[in-house]
Amino acid sequence: MSERVLFIDYARCIGCQACVQACEECDTHKGQAMIHLETIRRRDSVQTAPQVCMHCEDPICARVCPADAIKKTPDGVVQSALAPRCIGCSNCVLACPFGVPKYFAEIDQMMKCDLCYDRTSIGKKPMCATVCPSQALSYMTVAEFERTRRGVALNQWVFGEDEEVRTKVSVVVPRGRDRVHVDLIELGGRPKVAEPDDVAALLSEDG
Repeated sequence: MSERVLFIDYARCIGCQACVQACEECDTHKGQAMIHLETIRRRDSVQTAPQVCMHCEDPICARVCPADAIKKTPDGVVQSALAPRCIGCSNCVLACPFGVPKYFAEIDQMMKCDLCYDRTSIGKKPMCATVCPSQALSYMTVAEFERTRRGVALNQWVFGEDEEVRTKVSVVVPRGRDRVHVDLIELGGRPKVAEPDDVAALLSEDG
């Protein structure tokens, strides 16, 4: 059976928070939601975008962990920090380009989306994709995606000028693109000019 993939189609998100509520019900992270909704161009729009762990092929969160607490499964799922190893340094929180890991002081541990590994490892959909009414979050094979969706699914990102990241999770963008570019803003320095193909701009184009 072909491998199924989590697809995120930001343009389909209706901001209903069903994914957040469903994620809170997962027993593996103690009732905390490991997904959140971002508001795109808050001043001009109410468009929301779900953000989960993208499960990078070479996860920087694991590379910067001094305690070797963050592990990736053989099938590419990057998991939360192992409780006995995590020292609560928050290196992973600061390093993640997607802003995903969360440090919970009450348990002194980093936790994040693990793609509902208790479900997906036995063939079930992750909770967020199970309840999403607009299918902004969907879990299917690449063949199913190509047959039923407009746009193209990408899992290659470029941050700034040359930092390339490949992910297990794919995002849906208009056809004609081969990667997603995310511009960086220099804190305390001169602001950089936004690129025409940044993530927010993708939402304003026809899929």
